[in-house]
Amino acid sequence: MNVTIEDSCIACGACESICDAVFSIEDKAVVNAANVDANADAVQEAAGACPVSAITVA
Repeated sequence: MNVTIEDSCIACGACESICDAVFSIEDKAVVNAANVDANADAVQEAAGACPVSAITVA
């Protein structure tokens, strides 16, 4: 599973609050790729919760 953060990220923290094992907020959200597969359901939930649809999961 590949997770990317688009430039439209507003660093609101929604993804981090849902799955802090994968997402952290700096200037925009950052993905810890090593933890993505183990947290696949939470990653999908975070992508769906993003208010600007900045998380792409492929």
